[in-house]
Amino acid sequence: MPLSSVSSTLGTSKLQRGVDVRLGHVIGHVVSTQKNDRLTGAKLLLVQPETADGTAAGQALLAVDAAQAGIGDRVLLVIEGRAAISALGRRGAPVDAAIVGVVDRVDMGSAGATLDR
Repeated sequence: MPLSSVSSTLGTSKLQRGVDVRLGHVIGHVVSTQKNDRLTGAKLLLVQPETADGTAAGQALLAVDAAQAGIGDRVLLVIEGRAAISALGRRGAPVDAAIVGVVDRVDMGSAGATLDR
């Protein structure tokens, strides 16, 4: 299944090898003057996970940006350490979540609904 394919019912999808991909909305950025050396230069964003229809789903989380996202963008997140580290290309970085794509739109299956941001 391609990375950009997201389930319209749950807002999540399983990539090959069981990697969890979710939709989210960037609601802020985090500035850290002191952080792990492997995160030097990495952009940290606060993301609100959401369903495909844009409803908030759970608590906001901190994610490292690997897709040049910004505040207000709808994004694809991987929420699993190994996948997040791989997306960043920073071996051994202490990361649990990473933004791996910016969503242009979500098509809601046979209903024909399209959600743009």
